[in-house]
Parts: sequence; structure tokens; C-alpha cells
Amino acid sequence: MALALAYGVLAHLAAAWRSDLLSLAALLALVAMLLAAPIAARRAWSWLVLPLLVGAAFWLYGAGHAGVPLLLVPVAFVLLIAWMFGRTLRHGRTPLITRIVLALEGGPDAPLAPELIAYTRALTAFWAVLLVLLALLNLGLAAIATPDGLLASLGVTPPVSITRTQWSWFANLANYGIVGGAFIGEYAWRSRRFPNRYTSFADFLRRMGGLGPAFWRDLLR
Repeated sequence: MALALAYGVLAHLAAAWRSDLLSLAALLALVAMLLAAPIAARRAWSWLVLPLLVGAAFWLYGAGHAGVPLLLVPVAFVLLIAWMFGRTLRHGRTPLITRIVLALEGGPDAPLAPELIAYTRALTAFWAVLLVLLALLNLGLAAIATPDGLLASLGVTPPVSITRTQWSWFANLANYGIVGGAFIGEYAWRSRRFPNRYTSFADFLRRMGGLGPAFWRDLLR
């Protein structure tokens, strides 16, 4: 969590101040965030990948392109989460939201009402579609950012443009606001559609957190 926060701050400041050095720092924070868990678990491959990624970060910095990968990180991250939702919609699998509700309401042996099964499946699809659209919007904004967005880096002048700082406000901050707003809005709608399941939003969050890290780790596999 600390590395994720550090990355977000460094990436935003790098864009706002147009600093290659801060872009390099953000890339190194990203590498540390991605490899912290496997290194802590003593995975041999992580020690082999570490110098390659660090070397690539310094090479990009030396070439003056350390900020380019930062444009694609929000796109890749949001698409990854969308894939985690979407893959559970395949035939023979239990949709991700359905699995969460099963855990909240008594476990896999506690049957859900047919309307709740249909709702949780539709909700899983909603999150997959929303996140794909959000990733495409991030990609479009990264393409038209100036002076060093994706199109500008290729020598193409975008037909419309935004500043790199404006891109950063959206990619590094507004993304979370949109996701958080959708999460809260869906809870409000669900509380009316299926009343008396939770005493409050705080109770819902408490029960979600009470599922424990092992549940969330296994859920995302």
C-alpha cells in the first residue's frame, strides 16, 4: 500500500513538474510494488527480473523517455482488474461478485435466491464493462496529452490535446473517484433492491473486510 501511494504521488508530480527524475523514481516505485511480494516469498524468478526492470527504467531515463511507460500504467492496471471480473463470467465459473456474496451470506453451501444470482452476475459484467471503458478513456487521454503524450512521442500532432498535468489528474486521481462513486452508487441501489441485508454502508464494509486476506487472495487467482 505504501509503494502504491508513493507511485501515485511520484507519477503525478512527475507529470505536473515534467520531471524525468521523478518519472524514474515512479518507475522504480512501480518495480518495487510489483516485485515486493515475490521477493518476500523468495521466488527465484523475481531476483532475476529485478535487475532487468531496474536497468530498463534507467535506460528509459537516459533516453529521456522515462515518462512514457507511466502513460500506460493506468491503462494496464484497469484492464487487469477488468479481466479479473470478466474471466469469471465464462461458462462453468462462478461470477466474482456472486462468490463474494456467497462468502458474505454463509459460504458456498448457502444457496442464493435466483434473483440475487442473476443480479450478482449482471453486476460482475457491469464492473468488467465499466473498467474496460475506463481503460479506453485512459488510453485516449494518454494519446492526446501534450507535449509528451503517446502521439506526441511518435511525432504525431493530436487533433485535440490536454496537458500532461490534466492527464495525470484523471489517470492518477479521478480513476479512483469514478470507481469509488460507482461502488457507493451500486450499494445504494442494492440496498433498495435487496433491503435489510446490511445495517449500514459501514456494516457492509466491515463484513467485506472481515472476509480476511486469504479470501481476497484466493478470489483473485
